[in-house]
Amino acid sequence: MVLDTPPVDPRDDSALRALVPRVLAALVRRGEDFDAAEDALQEALLEALRVWPEHPPRDARAWLTTVATRRLVDARRSQASRGRREEAVHDRPRPAGTEEGDDTLFLLFCCCHPDLSPASQVALTLRAVGGLTTREIADAFYVPEATMAQRISRAKRALHGRRLDQPGDLAVVLRVLYVVYSTGHAGRVDLAGEAIRLARQLTLATDEPEARGLLALMLLNHARRRARLDAAGRIVTLDRQDRGLWDTRQIAEGVRVLQTALAAQRPGRYQIEAAVAALHDDAARAEETDWRQILAWYDDLVDLSDDPVRQDPAAVLGRAVAVGHVLDAGAGIRETERLRAVIGDRHRWHAVRGHLYELGNDFPAAAAAYAEAAHRATDVVERDHLVRQAALARAAAQGRTSP
Repeated sequence: MVLDTPPVDPRDDSALRALVPRVLAALVRRGEDFDAAEDALQEALLEALRVWPEHPPRDARAWLTTVATRRLVDARRSQASRGRREEAVHDRPRPAGTEEGDDTLFLLFCCCHPDLSPASQVALTLRAVGGLTTREIADAFYVPEATMAQRISRAKRALHGRRLDQPGDLAVVLRVLYVVYSTGHAGRVDLAGEAIRLARQLTLATDEPEARGLLALMLLNHARRRARLDAAGRIVTLDRQDRGLWDTRQIAEGVRVLQTALAAQRPGRYQIEAAVAALHDDAARAEETDWRQILAWYDDLVDLSDDPVRQDPAAVLGRAVAVGHVLDAGAGIRETERLRAVIGDRHRWHAVRGHLYELGNDFPAAAAAYAEAAHRATDVVERDHLVRQAALARAAAQGRTSP
């Protein structure tokens, strides 16, 4: 049985944003073309703006679905093959009522279709499932609105004529959500918060532990967001953050979600990364961080890849940092040496070496490594942070201050 949705004010952006993916999913489930269904839904939303203020519907979702369906039928009537195609629409059974989580999951899989490029998967997910406007998505990714509009249009054209009623690849959906989250905290739209919202919906419809692992990872990292930048918008590294600014309720939720994932005893990448994040969040002071346990988790993470240096450079760099804290800075630096041939041209490799040199009180070497990392960095905020780290290390080398 489908329950009526409460009246919705068409001027309430958040309420409409929650309804859009559910209605779009119902249309696509029925077999409608993705692009045509979205166009019809946009027309229905415009009609809602006109009608609802004076005549609010009893069931807003059903109203939007009905009006969008009529728009689709009208569009088919204007085409040459109107007869058979219109009759087919009327003969199709209406989809059974589904929970919001099921609808969102279905639409997530549609947007993460394997025929789409990773960039298109992310953009279409935010457009169709997240309910963001093209301008909002473009702003979040620092590209012109026209560029993002073309990307989304290409994605919808790529889906034209494809059946979207088959289960997709959960791993692709998780990767897309992780990219959305990681892109995340800049721009006018909070993509990190949007990714967490979608991950919550995903966990409603699947028992896969990696889905919960991803949600836990997002929550545990997002809990530190208030401490991540100072008042001037500059990066504050984890060891120097004001831990009183961390969101303890979000940390507790992340730990609970992680525990339910690990209980399945099928550990994967997101669960392991969440476990590392939980250990960082558990330390009241940076000096109390359980680096031995973190190193053990990094060992497990590296073991997931046949060729971790090439397939997962972030994991091997993270492990090198853990080695430096568990053994000594020199051991961590030696770990980075074996990575030089593969990832030595990346700014993060130089940044990790700067941290390890600093850990070992070799400030001249730390300054040089940070300076090289800054030279190779492309993100302005990160580059400025690395420049400051290099300056602090140079000052420490001259005995003026401690970084």
